[in-house]
Amino acid sequence: MELKWAESQFLPALEPIADKRALSHRSLETVRAKMRRMGIIDHVARFSKRHGGREGWVFSNRFPNPLNQLANLAKRLREPKDPIQEQEDRDCLFYARMRSCAARAARASKTP
Repeated sequence: MELKWAESQFLPALEPIADKRALSHRSLETVRAKMRRMGIIDHVARFSKRHGGREGWVFSNRFPNPLNQLANLAKRLREPKDPIQEQEDRDCLFYARMRSCAARAARASKTP
């Protein structure tokens, strides 16, 4: 939220947020790391001309594209296609269930 409302959506440091919101620095670092891995935020190096040589954190430009692609994939999966694809889908589900049952039976036979 702080990044969203920051001037030019740029934060030079995240530590003041932890102090302001009474969060532990460790919790903030964990969240920051997860957001960076997910591609929500990016670190800006101090050599960046785009941000005037300032070092800090910004929203990533990469994040919206994969989300849109995922939404489109979910939309396409809901559309019925040809009968051959339907049979393949049903076969895959059948084999997945059989594999799950076999794995469950193998685990049950190992317990004394």
